[in-house]
Amino acid sequence: MIRVLVVDDSAFMRKVLSDLFKAESDFEVVDVARNGVEAIEKVVQHSPDVVTLDVEMPVLDGLSALEKIMATKPTPVIMVSSLTKAGADATIRALSLGAVDFVAKTAGSISRIDDIARDLLQKCREAKGISPKRLQAREIPPFTGSKPKLVIPAATPTSMPVPATKPPSVFTTMTSGDIPPLNDWVVAIGTSTGGPRALQEVLPRLPGNLPCPAIVVQHMPPGFTKSLADRLNTLCALTVKEAEDNDRLVAGTVFVAPGDFHLTIRKEGGSSFVKLNKEPAIGGLRPAVDPMMVSVAEAYGAKTIGVILTGMGHDGAKGMQAIKRLRGLTIAEDQSTSVVFGMPKAAIEAGVVDTVLPLPQIADGIVQCLKRGGTR
Repeated sequence: MIRVLVVDDSAFMRKVLSDLFKAESDFEVVDVARNGVEAIEKVVQHSPDVVTLDVEMPVLDGLSALEKIMATKPTPVIMVSSLTKAGADATIRALSLGAVDFVAKTAGSISRIDDIARDLLQKCREAKGISPKRLQAREIPPFTGSKPKLVIPAATPTSMPVPATKPPSVFTTMTSGDIPPLNDWVVAIGTSTGGPRALQEVLPRLPGNLPCPAIVVQHMPPGFTKSLADRLNTLCALTVKEAEDNDRLVAGTVFVAPGDFHLTIRKEGGSSFVKLNKEPAIGGLRPAVDPMMVSVAEAYGAKTIGVILTGMGHDGAKGMQAIKRLRGLTIAEDQSTSVVFGMPKAAIEAGVVDTVLPLPQIADGIVQCLKRGGTR
């Protein structure tokens, strides 16, 4: 039985969400709360398995309540957010503070709860099994320096990444050496549940002079991917932007796939370009990791580094397989740090992962792959 606390300032939404859970045989609504203050009290009182938390509330808003819940009694939280820019920005902030995931409600969804019902139930079921230890937020200070000029990485022996004895520091710079420029390399990253915080851990640890572009697919609806990219851009020495159709891939820039679009890569001459499309969702997902990684592998071949981070399901396993088939390098996040060990596990079990690393060591693993690549 999954014990849920429903938190929303709207009496109607509290009833609608409560009725939704009560109609399911594996859920029990332990209580409801009208604001953040009540939410904190009832989390302590009932120790629910999952909390659904509205972002905008009186007395104490969802973000403030979330911070206090994570500080006093870490509990899996699913945010319920509006599809506005302010709502999207607040949701991305909530994910960095420890929320597991979110569902987005449109202006009309009060009368059309079916639009989010399936998504909410699935995410609450998945959230129940998440260890509170994995919910702790790690605040990254904003990046205040200038974007460094490209410096080519030094050569290292041709070996796969070795786990570092301690996590590399943020805002590092790759050392110069005799390797030719690696503009013909690319890093392809796929993630889902827990991804925003994982990306917040990995991308700021990559050097601003990274000698290749990176592409990220994070399962998110429209609007939220722009807020995610904007937030990551404030934290990274790299430039991070939401990808647009026909963007040219350039070194030192991270391109985040926009919500509701699949992202693929097309090579023309000596350059590569982003191509967005609205082909059917894959397993209910658009963007999906698999088509991005497959197209990147076809464009870059053995000069592709594929990375799978925390996430529900198995998206990315076929993409990693395509990368390995064309002799690229692959990394997956390990179970100890994954919020949900679904996507990494699927790729590992498919036998298409070279290296499995805890989250704090993945950025260094990417850098080591690039250094190895310069000796190929």
